[in-house]
Amino acid sequence: MAVDGGMKCVKFLLYVLLVAFCACAVGLIAVGVGAQIVLRQIITQGNTTGFLLSMVIIALGVFLFFVAFMGCCGVCKENYCLVITFAIFLSLIMLVEVAAAIAGYVFREKVMSKFSKDFQEYMQDYPKNNQTASFLDRMQKKFECCGATNYSDWNAIPLQPMGRVPDSCCINVTHNCGINFKPENIYTKGCVQLIGNWLRSNVLLVAAAALGIAFVEVLGIVLACYLVKSIRRGYEVM
Repeated sequence: MAVDGGMKCVKFLLYVLLVAFCACAVGLIAVGVGAQIVLRQIITQGNTTGFLLSMVIIALGVFLFFVAFMGCCGVCKENYCLVITFAIFLSLIMLVEVAAAIAGYVFREKVMSKFSKDFQEYMQDYPKNNQTASFLDRMQKKFECCGATNYSDWNAIPLQPMGRVPDSCCINVTHNCGINFKPENIYTKGCVQLIGNWLRSNVLLVAAAALGIAFVEVLGIVLACYLVKSIRRGYEVM
Protein backbone atom coordinates (compact mmCIF):
# COMPACT_ATOMS: atom_id res chain seq x y z
CA MET A 1 0.00 0.00 0.00
CA ALA A 2 1.39 3.34 -1.04
CA VAL A 3 0.28 6.83 -0.16
CA ASP A 4 -0.99 8.90 -3.07
CA GLY A 5 -1.57 12.46 -4.17
CA GLY A 6 -0.24 15.22 -1.95
CA MET A 7 1.02 12.73 0.64
CA LYS A 8 4.07 12.10 -1.56
CA CYS A 9 4.96 15.74 -0.96
CA VAL A 10 4.35 15.22 2.77
CA LYS A 11 6.72 12.24 2.75
CA PHE A 12 9.38 14.30 1.00
CA LEU A 13 9.02 17.12 3.54
CA LEU A 14 9.23 14.60 6.37
CA TYR A 15 12.46 13.21 4.95
CA VAL A 16 13.88 16.75 4.87
CA LEU A 17 12.73 17.37 8.45
CA LEU A 18 14.21 14.06 9.61
CA VAL A 19 17.58 15.14 8.27
CA ALA A 20 17.08 18.43 10.14
CA PHE A 21 16.21 16.47 13.31
CA CYS A 22 19.46 14.52 13.02
CA ALA A 23 21.36 17.81 12.69
CA CYS A 24 19.43 19.22 15.68
CA ALA A 25 20.25 16.08 17.69
CA VAL A 26 23.96 16.49 16.97
CA GLY A 27 23.63 20.18 17.87
CA LEU A 28 21.95 19.39 21.19
CA ILE A 29 24.67 16.88 22.07
CA ALA A 30 27.34 19.47 21.18
CA VAL A 31 25.60 22.14 23.30
CA GLY A 32 25.29 19.74 26.24
CA VAL A 33 28.94 18.69 26.05
CA GLY A 34 30.01 22.33 25.66
CA ALA A 35 27.95 23.31 28.71
CA GLN A 36 29.59 20.50 30.70
CA ILE A 37 33.06 21.73 29.73
CA VAL A 38 32.25 25.36 30.61
CA LEU A 39 30.61 24.43 33.92
CA ARG A 40 33.56 22.24 34.90
CA GLN A 41 35.78 25.28 34.36
CA ILE A 42 33.75 27.78 36.36
CA ILE A 43 31.97 25.60 38.93
CA THR A 44 33.46 22.99 41.23
CA GLN A 45 32.47 19.36 40.71
CA GLY A 46 29.18 18.23 42.20
CA ASN A 47 25.51 17.60 41.57
CA THR A 48 24.58 21.15 40.62
CA THR A 49 21.52 22.17 38.66
CA GLY A 50 23.70 23.33 35.77
CA PHE A 51 25.34 19.92 35.40
CA LEU A 52 21.96 18.20 35.57
CA LEU A 53 20.47 20.41 32.86
CA SER A 54 23.44 19.85 30.55
CA MET A 55 23.06 16.08 31.00
CA VAL A 56 19.35 16.41 30.13
CA ILE A 57 20.32 18.27 26.93
CA ILE A 58 22.77 15.50 25.96
CA ALA A 59 20.18 12.81 26.67
CA LEU A 60 17.61 14.71 24.59
CA GLY A 61 20.06 14.89 21.69
CA VAL A 62 20.71 11.14 21.77
CA PHE A 63 16.99 10.35 22.08
CA LEU A 64 16.08 12.76 19.26
CA PHE A 65 18.60 11.05 16.98
CA PHE A 66 17.03 7.67 17.80
CA VAL A 67 13.51 9.04 17.19
CA ALA A 68 14.59 10.59 13.86
CA PHE A 69 16.02 7.24 12.75
CA MET A 70 12.81 5.48 13.76
CA GLY A 71 10.74 8.08 11.90
CA CYS A 72 12.85 7.61 8.79
CA CYS A 73 12.17 3.88 8.87
CA GLY A 74 8.44 4.49 9.40
CA VAL A 75 8.15 6.96 6.51
CA CYS A 76 10.20 4.74 4.18
CA LYS A 77 8.08 1.65 4.91
CA GLU A 78 4.85 3.67 5.33
CA ASN A 79 4.41 1.85 8.64
CA TYR A 80 1.46 3.19 10.66
CA CYS A 81 2.82 2.13 14.07
CA LEU A 82 6.32 3.53 13.51
CA VAL A 83 5.06 6.87 12.21
CA ILE A 84 2.56 7.39 15.05
CA THR A 85 5.21 6.31 17.61
CA PHE A 86 7.55 8.85 16.01
CA ALA A 87 4.93 11.60 16.44
CA ILE A 88 4.30 10.63 20.09
CA PHE A 89 8.01 10.53 20.97
CA LEU A 90 8.61 13.84 19.22
CA SER A 91 5.81 15.37 21.31
CA LEU A 92 7.43 14.01 24.48
CA ILE A 93 10.78 15.49 23.48
CA MET A 94 9.13 18.89 23.04
CA LEU A 95 7.61 18.66 26.51
CA VAL A 96 10.99 17.78 28.06
CA GLU A 97 12.66 20.65 26.17
CA VAL A 98 10.04 23.09 27.48
CA ALA A 99 10.52 21.74 31.03
CA ALA A 100 14.32 22.04 30.73
CA ALA A 101 14.01 25.63 29.45
CA ILE A 102 11.72 26.57 32.36
CA ALA A 103 14.07 24.89 34.87
CA GLY A 104 17.06 26.71 33.38
CA TYR A 105 15.27 30.05 33.76
CA VAL A 106 14.03 29.33 37.29
CA PHE A 107 17.41 28.12 38.61
CA ARG A 108 19.63 30.60 36.76
CA GLU A 109 20.25 32.67 39.92
CA LYS A 110 21.04 29.53 41.91
CA VAL A 111 23.70 28.57 39.36
CA MET A 112 25.24 32.06 39.53
CA SER A 113 25.16 32.00 43.35
CA LYS A 114 27.00 28.67 43.28
CA PHE A 115 29.55 30.06 40.84
CA SER A 116 30.15 33.11 43.06
CA LYS A 117 30.72 30.89 46.08
CA ASP A 118 33.08 28.62 44.14
CA PHE A 119 35.06 31.58 42.79
CA GLN A 120 35.65 32.91 46.30
CA GLU A 121 36.80 29.45 47.41
CA TYR A 122 39.20 29.37 44.48
CA MET A 123 40.60 32.72 45.60
CA GLN A 124 41.23 31.36 49.11
CA ASP A 125 43.11 28.44 47.54
CA TYR A 126 45.08 30.66 45.14
CA PRO A 127 48.33 30.97 47.20
CA LYS A 128 48.42 27.22 48.01
CA ASN A 129 47.45 25.50 44.75
CA ASN A 130 49.27 26.15 41.49
CA GLN A 131 46.50 24.52 39.45
CA THR A 132 43.87 26.78 41.02
CA ALA A 133 46.11 29.80 40.55
CA SER A 134 46.58 28.95 36.88
CA PHE A 135 42.83 28.55 36.43
CA LEU A 136 42.00 31.91 38.06
CA ASP A 137 44.74 33.66 36.09
CA ARG A 138 43.22 32.33 32.84
CA MET A 139 39.74 33.46 33.86
CA GLN A 140 40.88 36.97 34.86
CA LYS A 141 42.84 37.43 31.63
CA LYS A 142 40.06 36.08 29.41
CA PHE A 143 37.24 38.12 30.96
CA GLU A 144 39.41 41.13 31.89
CA CYS A 145 38.34 41.07 35.51
CA CYS A 146 39.88 40.97 38.97
CA GLY A 147 38.46 39.27 42.07
CA ALA A 148 34.93 38.02 42.62
CA THR A 149 33.11 41.34 43.22
CA ASN A 150 36.04 43.67 42.41
CA TYR A 151 39.82 43.86 42.79
CA SER A 152 39.59 44.70 46.52
CA ASP A 153 38.55 41.09 47.22
CA TRP A 154 42.23 40.15 46.94
CA ASN A 155 42.97 42.19 50.09
CA ALA A 156 41.57 39.30 52.16
CA ILE A 157 43.86 36.76 50.44
CA PRO A 158 47.35 36.27 51.97
CA LEU A 159 49.40 37.04 48.86
CA GLN A 160 53.05 38.00 49.28
CA PRO A 161 53.76 40.83 49.61
CA MET A 162 50.47 41.78 51.27
CA GLY A 163 48.20 44.22 49.44
CA ARG A 164 49.08 42.97 45.97
CA VAL A 165 46.84 41.47 43.31
CA PRO A 166 47.73 38.65 40.89
CA ASP A 167 49.61 39.79 37.82
CA SER A 168 46.69 38.51 35.72
CA CYS A 169 44.68 41.50 37.00
CA CYS A 170 46.97 43.91 35.15
CA ILE A 171 45.82 45.42 31.87
CA ASN A 172 49.35 44.98 30.53
CA VAL A 173 50.67 41.83 32.19
CA THR A 174 54.31 41.93 33.26
CA HIS A 175 56.17 40.15 36.04
CA ASN A 176 55.15 41.51 39.48
CA CYS A 177 52.92 44.18 37.93
CA GLY A 178 50.38 43.42 40.68
CA ILE A 179 52.74 44.78 43.36
CA ASN A 180 52.17 48.41 44.29
CA PHE A 181 49.60 48.62 41.51
CA LYS A 182 47.56 51.64 40.54
CA PRO A 183 43.80 51.09 40.00
CA GLU A 184 43.99 52.60 36.51
CA ASN A 185 46.52 49.90 35.52
CA ILE A 186 44.41 46.88 36.50
CA TYR A 187 40.97 45.47 35.77
CA THR A 188 38.71 46.71 38.52
CA LYS A 189 35.46 44.87 37.72
CA GLY A 190 34.66 41.56 39.39
CA CYS A 191 34.72 38.27 37.49
CA VAL A 192 31.37 36.98 38.76
CA GLN A 193 29.42 39.80 37.12
CA LEU A 194 31.33 39.73 33.82
CA ILE A 195 31.26 35.95 33.48
CA GLY A 196 27.58 35.98 34.46
CA ASN A 197 26.87 38.45 31.65
CA TRP A 198 28.76 36.21 29.22
CA LEU A 199 26.76 33.18 30.32
CA ARG A 200 23.45 35.05 29.97
CA SER A 201 24.29 36.17 26.42
CA ASN A 202 25.13 32.59 25.44
CA VAL A 203 21.94 31.31 27.09
CA LEU A 204 19.97 33.71 24.88
CA LEU A 205 21.65 32.22 21.80
CA VAL A 206 20.79 28.71 22.99
CA ALA A 207 17.20 29.80 23.66
CA ALA A 208 16.88 31.21 20.13
CA ALA A 209 18.22 27.95 18.70
CA ALA A 210 15.79 26.00 20.89
CA LEU A 211 12.86 28.02 19.50
CA GLY A 212 13.97 27.14 15.98
CA ILE A 213 14.21 23.45 16.91
CA ALA A 214 10.74 23.58 18.53
CA PHE A 215 9.23 25.03 15.34
CA VAL A 216 10.77 22.22 13.26
CA GLU A 217 9.47 19.65 15.75
CA VAL A 218 5.92 21.04 15.62
CA LEU A 219 6.04 20.91 11.82
CA GLY A 220 7.32 17.33 12.01
CA ILE A 221 4.46 16.30 14.32
CA VAL A 222 1.86 17.89 12.02
CA LEU A 223 3.28 16.21 8.90
CA ALA A 224 3.55 12.86 10.69
CA CYS A 225 -0.12 13.11 11.69
CA TYR A 226 -1.11 13.84 8.09
CA LEU A 227 0.89 10.83 6.94
CA VAL A 228 -0.66 8.61 9.63
CA LYS A 229 -4.13 9.72 8.51
CA SER A 230 -3.30 8.92 4.90
CA ILE A 231 -1.87 5.49 5.74
CA ARG A 232 -4.90 4.68 7.89
CA ARG A 233 -7.27 5.77 5.11
CA GLY A 234 -5.39 3.53 2.71
CA TYR A 235 -5.82 0.55 5.05
CA GLU A 236 -9.54 1.30 5.35
CA VAL A 237 -9.90 1.39 1.54
CA MET A 238 -8.15 -1.95 1.32
